[in-house]
Amino acid sequence: MIVTPQEWSSFLEQVPDSHLLQTPAWGQLKSSFGWNSKCIIAGETGSQVLFRKFPLGFTLAYIPKGPIRGWSSELIEELHEVCKEKKAFVLKVEPDAPWNEADEEELRRLGFITSAQTIQPRRTILIDLRQSEDDILARMKQKTRYNIRLAARKGVLVSSWDDIHAFSKMMEETAERDQFGAHSEAYFQRAFDLFQEACKLFVAQVENEPVAAIMVFRQGERAWYLYGASSSLA
Repeated sequence: MIVTPQEWSSFLEQVPDSHLLQTPAWGQLKSSFGWNSKCIIAGETGSQVLFRKFPLGFTLAYIPKGPIRGWSSELIEELHEVCKEKKAFVLKVEPDAPWNEADEEELRRLGFITSAQTIQPRRTILIDLRQSEDDILARMKQKTRYNIRLAARKGVLVSSWDDIHAFSKMMEETAERDQFGAHSEAYFQRAFDLFQEACKLFVAQVENEPVAAIMVFRQGERAWYLYGASSSLA
C-alpha cells in the first residue's frame, strides 16, 4: 500500500542499513526539483519510487538503491499498480546490493532487462571506519598515501563548513573543468536544510583559502560522500 512519509520513516527505522536514497528526506529533495515520490510498503518489503514527468502525461519511474528487504510478489503487484496509475513507460531500478549473477537472474525472472545507462555510479568503495587510520591508509595505493601525507606537510587543514554558495561555485568550476553536469546552488542548499545534522560539508584549506570540499550524508550506520569539488588551486 502507498504510505505517508511518516509511515515510511517508521518502516525504515526497522531497517538500519537502508540506503540514503530511500529516505523520506531524499524524496523531499527530489520533489523540489522535478520529481514526485511515492512510498510503498508490502508486508516485510517496501520501496520509495520517484516519478519524473514526460510529455503527453507519461512518467519515468525510478527506484534508487531499493527496494528495502528485497522483492516480494506483493511488492511487485503494488509497484505495477502505482506505475500504471502514474502512466510510467519504464521502471528503472538500481538495487543497493553488490551485483552478482544471482541478482541479475532474479530481476530477469521478474521481467527486467539490463540497461546500458545508470543514474548512480556503477561502483563504489566501502570503508570500515572502525579500523585504525594506519589500517585504512595501508589499504590505499602508495600514491594516495603519499598525497595524503604531502597535504599534511603542506599545511592543508580540513574542517566543517557551511558556505553553500562558495561550495556551489567550486562545483561549477569543477564541472566545467572535468566536463560533467552539476546541481544548482538551490539544490545543495535544499539538501543541506533537509538533512540537517545528517548532512555535513567539509572544506580543505591552505592558508585560509578553500581548495576542495565534499558534502557527506549519513543514514543509519553508513555515510556517503556524494558531492565533491576542487578549485584550480588544488
